[in-house]
Amino acid sequence: MMDEGTELSLTIAQIVQRLKGTNLHSQIERQAKECLHRPEIKLESLKDDVRHFLKASGKRMFPTFLCYLFKLCLFMCLSMIICRPPLNSMCTELGVPLARKRPAIEQKELTNKWNEMGTDEPDLSRFRPVYAPKDFLEVLISLRNPNHDSSEEASSKSYWGLVQVPLQVRDIPQMREAYSELCLTSGQLGIDDLTHVPPGESLLMCTELALCPGENSLLSTTFVAQVQNFGSFTYSMSGVKYLWTTHFFLLGQDVLHYNQLKAGVIHHDLLVDKLIYKDVKLTASNDDYYFVFEDYLYQVLLCFSRDTAVLDHFSYNSATPPKSYIQGESRCLGTGCVIPFHGFSMYVAPLCFLYNEPSKLYAVFREMYVRYFFRLHSISSSASGIVSLCLQFERLLQTHLPQLFYHLREIGAQPLRVAFKWMVRAFSGYLSTDQLLLLWDRVLGYDSLEIVAVLAAAVFAFRAENLMEVTSLASAEAVLADLSTLKVMPLIQIFLFATVI
Repeated sequence: MMDEGTELSLTIAQIVQRLKGTNLHSQIERQAKECLHRPEIKLESLKDDVRHFLKASGKRMFPTFLCYLFKLCLFMCLSMIICRPPLNSMCTELGVPLARKRPAIEQKELTNKWNEMGTDEPDLSRFRPVYAPKDFLEVLISLRNPNHDSSEEASSKSYWGLVQVPLQVRDIPQMREAYSELCLTSGQLGIDDLTHVPPGESLLMCTELALCPGENSLLSTTFVAQVQNFGSFTYSMSGVKYLWTTHFFLLGQDVLHYNQLKAGVIHHDLLVDKLIYKDVKLTASNDDYYFVFEDYLYQVLLCFSRDTAVLDHFSYNSATPPKSYIQGESRCLGTGCVIPFHGFSMYVAPLCFLYNEPSKLYAVFREMYVRYFFRLHSISSSASGIVSLCLQFERLLQTHLPQLFYHLREIGAQPLRVAFKWMVRAFSGYLSTDQLLLLWDRVLGYDSLEIVAVLAAAVFAFRAENLMEVTSLASAEAVLADLSTLKVMPLIQIFLFATVI
């Protein structure tokens, strides 16, 4: 006896199989893909519509069938984000290979312009981002635990938010204990560096202690742990460059590996390269802070797409790497097999302010990705995963600012719809660079992305008075459109340690 979900999947597959190759199927699929970016399209409502239609009997008029078939295609396109690798369908649709060996002339041209790739203007009009953060959010909203009985919840507040997965997240008292170094009485870069700091305060001591070893000294595991602990407080920005490489144990190990990856870029062209070019052009190249680093972004991201060492993170990631075959040899595609989504290049851009050597820039970015950033666009139950961060954000907001949360919910401006794009990019592209690096310092120091959700809630708390006056999602987004003037550490400290419980 098949359950409802299995029966629905089989029915969908049968309908699509019968229509494949027909002009009707092509037209509906094309229109469905164009509608994916409309805010009114919701995955869960599409799923319900399809289920109700397929269970209905009797009057099935042809126009009604087309309407529901259109919704079916929309549902399938959205579901495809997490159900199957989209590169195969893209290369079939565009008639391009997943991977190919570059001709000798093309290899020579790429070698000569390696440091000037930003001047290249390839035709990218046929290529589009695989998905955007708002598409991914729709998938997360649709997640449900079939074994969880929501009637057991003690509080109706659990139903206010969009994320309905029953994961454990910390409340503010637990966070105060975990982030005790961020209390209002501790010296913090981002606050105390703007005023006179008396000699001997922790702000100066952390800098001196963290920089005491010579760059060629043998680093012990104990020292690396101490450096991580210093990140809980923070240090002068002049020490960030050294401390981050120390934190990742990367001193003097990166040039050879980078050159090997560079050779791979020069020898082979991947479909994912076009997606990288497209993403950089759409995001970092149009950013006032990062457009000057366009060449660095191409160098780092193209090398990243060939790094099979990144595959190790799939042992604790729910994603499955796509593969291509070149002359019988299995080759992974897309960033240790990570397919870049819209905004992916913004994980790299802020690091360009710290490192002017591509090899070191690449090494630090790779470590940041496999330790932290991959969790922002993959589904897991990790406390630093994007599902937990969304739930953490909503719980903090609805527990400590219930009137604001309820008001926004009632006018159709669910807070997560605004904050999700900040969290999925760890605020890159939204905060000023110096403030963003202060936030990422704490991510390293506490070895957790949880602080990202705290900052998102703190931003809403800071703009609460204005948000209580808005009457639509558009006006709420306008109030929160510019975060470039915000100071990260005061917001986090006040929200965690000055909030009345």
